[in-house]
Amino acid sequence: MSEIRLIELKESILEDNDRDAQALRSQLKEQKTFLLNLMSSPGSGKTSTLLALNEYFRGNIRWGVMEADIDSAVDAETMLKAGIPSIQLHTGGMCHLDADMTRQGITAFDRHDLDLIVLENIGNLVCPAEFDTGAAMNMTILSVPEGDDKPVKYPLMYEVADVLVVNKIDAMCVFDFDCERMEKTVKKRNPDMKIFYISAKTGEGVAALAAYLIEQVKEHNQ
Repeated sequence: MSEIRLIELKESILEDNDRDAQALRSQLKEQKTFLLNLMSSPGSGKTSTLLALNEYFRGNIRWGVMEADIDSAVDAETMLKAGIPSIQLHTGGMCHLDADMTRQGITAFDRHDLDLIVLENIGNLVCPAEFDTGAAMNMTILSVPEGDDKPVKYPLMYEVADVLVVNKIDAMCVFDFDCERMEKTVKKRNPDMKIFYISAKTGEGVAALAAYLIEQVKEHNQ
């Protein structure tokens, strides 16, 4: 009997994706389009954070959102109602987007007038962190009700992210969330991580986050 052949697919898939991601990143840089990959667990407040940022983006940068979900168009409809250009991406059951899927979404979006495109990735702290989408920046949201231990349990997410947004700080008094412990864990894995504390509900801290993102977009698109 011949030996069983064992094929390691994951490394090959990731290597191919990394090449696609770099090509897409270069293309978007040339087009002066900043792609922001927004990741988090379900219910952390990705959509509500984007809606809160819209107040500050309006008049400063032209932007739109690609909403990625396994099914439904709820988030895209929410964005459109707020006057934010948006399309819905369905992944066919996949729990993440890769660079090629992102490229397909951008092509379908067909908006070459946007300074910023936000990819609101699938709500998941595992799969999205493994695949480079070709974004200029990765941002993740950690909501206070989730607990301060998420960087310990899902380290890769906090290693690949450039910006961490701690959302729902208006609920800080209700939950046992240790900011110092969380920051220590995050900085140990990612010393360059920028951390912002906000409440998308009350608006606290959103102005500072918006100012930082606008600055990054304008520098990238020069």
